[in-house]
Amino acid sequence: MSLHCPKLNSSIYKSSFVKRGLEFAANNGTLFAAGTSLVLATTVRPLAILATPKTDKENKKLACAKSVASTMTGYLLMLAATRPVSKAIRKIDSEPEKYLSKFALKSYKKGVESLSKSDKYKFATQLFKLGVGLVFAMPKSLLVCALTPIVLSKIFKNHESSGMDTPFKGKEPNFTSNNDRLSKLFGKILNTHTVRNFSQKYKDSNFAMHMMAITDSLATLSFVKATKKSKKIIDERKKPLIWNSLISTGLSIAGGYIVDKALNKPTEKFIKKFRQLNSSDPKLEKYIEGIKIAKPVLILGSIYYLFIPFISTFLADRTGKSSCKN
Repeated sequence: MSLHCPKLNSSIYKSSFVKRGLEFAANNGTLFAAGTSLVLATTVRPLAILATPKTDKENKKLACAKSVASTMTGYLLMLAATRPVSKAIRKIDSEPEKYLSKFALKSYKKGVESLSKSDKYKFATQLFKLGVGLVFAMPKSLLVCALTPIVLSKIFKNHESSGMDTPFKGKEPNFTSNNDRLSKLFGKILNTHTVRNFSQKYKDSNFAMHMMAITDSLATLSFVKATKKSKKIIDERKKPLIWNSLISTGLSIAGGYIVDKALNKPTEKFIKKFRQLNSSDPKLEKYIEGIKIAKPVLILGSIYYLFIPFISTFLADRTGKSSCKN
């Protein structure tokens, strides 16, 4: 279907559903990424893994269980952790004079009419929004490793023993905060010379992609370490699971940067057209910010959950067997 179709263009650029999604991505990029992953990981990815030819059946089941456990854990953890951060930033957005110094406000608004149009301010606040995912990357991976055997037993009731002796028992994460205190804390950080200079220097960089790549790398390395020590996953299944994670993440990040760069010009054209058709919308700048966050999320998600599983499961199975023989 041609992208030049007037009706199609109008439906995409004017869609209230798309606008709500972009606003959500701008306000809570980490949860937007977790939600996207949840949808893809519980539908497309397991089908791709199970369809992998000439691969050990139990290794495919374990890879599916890890995928479901990872995204379910990630979504619930991010849902709890990001809400207070998102609310605190929105308070600063609505009442910047209350939380930011006059000098900081002048610095962030330099060259633009309002704070909402400041790329420097958007970058600075995304440090907090996307930083949540980085902070919780390691705890999430530890939970994933603990939950993988349990998910395996629930989804595949007749699978061979994975060494799971007792169910994982733990308290659900609970993150509560006084939003005004958090807003004041963020305001103090945004006021600092270091953050303002850092934001000025890197506001035009591919920050969202870099943060997601670093977060995914840290999460994968933490999962690998936890899997090696796990007593609930039998040894002969550990190496294929570990290699599956390493190959998936490596290929996903490498492919993500390549595709992201290739889509720079089409994205710029999309943003330009979006601005033209929504010039009178008061939330226009928030939607534009959302586009820049949603782009790497959808690219990495599509690669990781649609294309990589087939390859990584096949390679991991052979790498694991080869390592066991050696």
